[in-house]
Amino acid sequence: MKQLFQTSLSLILMFGLSSFSAAAQGQVPDLFDVKINSLEGEPINLSDFKGKKILFVNVASKCGYTPQYADLQKLHEKHGDKLVIIGAPCNQFGFQEPGSAEDIQTFCERNYGVEFLITEKIDVKGGDQHPLYQWLTQKTNNGVEDSKVKWNFNKYLVDESGNYMAKYGSSVKPFDDQIVSKL
Repeated sequence: MKQLFQTSLSLILMFGLSSFSAAAQGQVPDLFDVKINSLEGEPINLSDFKGKKILFVNVASKCGYTPQYADLQKLHEKHGDKLVIIGAPCNQFGFQEPGSAEDIQTFCERNYGVEFLITEKIDVKGGDQHPLYQWLTQKTNNGVEDSKVKWNFNKYLVDESGNYMAKYGSSVKPFDDQIVSKL
């Protein structure tokens, strides 16, 4: 047993502590390393948004909260110099985002003039939860809190350095002071 311990200790010293994963060291994984594609299938490099806050919103075209697209677009126009809005279409709540990528794009542009970034359709909960939402909803990843995405148009705010700030429920509108006061 003593020899096994000494061998393990030698390997640790030989390879250095940096070889341990961030989680093993108690560090939060970097949001900017998460991979996700745009609605058009192009990779989104989240690190391009360093220096701006990011508001992630799981969106749907056939939901009672869908009119929030209009205020999200206005928020994008008003605060785009310091805030990036990223909509993530999801069909997990009442099957309210059934369309294809093209259907979603057309709907958003035609009905709300959406110019902010929309990702590929993803799962925000469950066994196939996208890594972005694993980061947003799990304290082991975001370093702040565990949460659940309960319905469409939940919002997650991240600071300029990729640190988790807050979660807002569906009923919190994009221009609510809870959000705007943090911009």
